[in-house]
Amino acid sequence: MSKPRVAFFDFASCEGCQLQIADLEEEVLDLISIVDVVSFREVMKEHSDDYDIAIIEGSINRPMDEERIKQIREKAKILVALGACAAIGGVNKIRNQWDAENVKKDVYGDAKINDNKYFDVYPTKAVDEVVKVDYYVYGCPINRDEFKKVVTSLVMGKKPEIPTYPVCVECKKNENVCLFELGKFCLGPITRAGCNAICPTNGSPCDGCRGILRKPEIECIQDVLDRYNLTYEEMKNRCIMYNYSKEECKNE
Repeated sequence: MSKPRVAFFDFASCEGCQLQIADLEEEVLDLISIVDVVSFREVMKEHSDDYDIAIIEGSINRPMDEERIKQIREKAKILVALGACAAIGGVNKIRNQWDAENVKKDVYGDAKINDNKYFDVYPTKAVDEVVKVDYYVYGCPINRDEFKKVVTSLVMGKKPEIPTYPVCVECKKNENVCLFELGKFCLGPITRAGCNAICPTNGSPCDGCRGILRKPEIECIQDVLDRYNLTYEEMKNRCIMYNYSKEECKNE
């Protein structure tokens, strides 16, 4: 039986999530024993348009990007959004609070860029705002161990298990002092777990890079919100670094 053929593609991003995969070092041998990597610009020169699984890093910012991701989707049996930019729009969505034309003018001044397709931008979109995404690997950057588990599950024909409970659950398991007790504002109560609460464990508040949970999914941590007189809506309105949208966030 032939191994699934995997191709990596990048759009608007820092490519840090792909670097996480490259940094697997000898552990990458476990992955290439079960998949055939046919395209991965970050680490190899070879490229093939014959693939089963497309793994996408980066958000969609231009019409030409939208056309390209649609072409990739047509060829792929499975499409995976890799990291915050692809999965939820990421930091790139911050600029959606301003008109795209004004952003171009502020950045490039009076340069003649309107006739250049590379500068033809629109409000940033997550990949699933353009095409169907089958599975997600969240985070900024991704967790390498989680990535390995997702790929292994796909090869085995299983649905990858991604947590649907808050970061606070992992924070409690790590026996951390709640950052709210230290006078800091943390998005852990409404952010999807799976990172082992790496930021709060190291003294930094969670900024929500793994995406915001739906309100029913935070019931297990409702006591935390109640303790600090917070509501789901109030916290969600603070989610502007990784989850910005004009419809949901009010800090404009």
